[in-house]
Amino acid sequence: MAAARAGDRRALDRFLRLQHDRVWSVCRRICGNDADAADATQEALIAIVRGLPGFDGRSSINTWCYRVATNASLDELRRRRRRPLAEGDDDHLDRVAVTSSAPSVEDVVGDRIDVDEALARLPDEFRIPVILRDLCDLDYQEIADLLGVPGGTVRSRISRGRGALATLLGNQTDPSDRPTNRP
Repeated sequence: MAAARAGDRRALDRFLRLQHDRVWSVCRRICGNDADAADATQEALIAIVRGLPGFDGRSSINTWCYRVATNASLDELRRRRRRPLAEGDDDHLDRVAVTSSAPSVEDVVGDRIDVDEALARLPDEFRIPVILRDLCDLDYQEIADLLGVPGGTVRSRISRGRGALATLLGNQTDPSDRPTNRP
């Protein structure tokens, strides 16, 4: 990290390679498709390179990279809204597999696709906080700072986003009704 900040190109290359998958994951989930995520990832990595010398260390480098990726994704979403929609751009949830035994690889992949599609259907105001909390492990205050909203608003949006995800995924039972593995 220090070498990359000092201008060592090899160290910078290693640093960017380490961050790429995390940045891509955040961008993919926020943007909702590969093409926009690729653009946002590229913009995020460029912003990371440009901002690295000014990184002040108030947060961890991973948290800072998540913030840069989130901002790049939000910028990409704003650009997307200005573009006309192509025919057939509708996202559909056609199935949700629920099994009681150990899931097969196909079921795990299918469930992940279902979650990604459900996330893509959430409004940005709910999807982004849910992704930052549940997938990026940012705390509520970090999300509030990143999005420029009060902490209570973040909590509310995450709760509403999780509820909408449960509905989209066909899980309409009350959490207290769910079976637990506890004796």
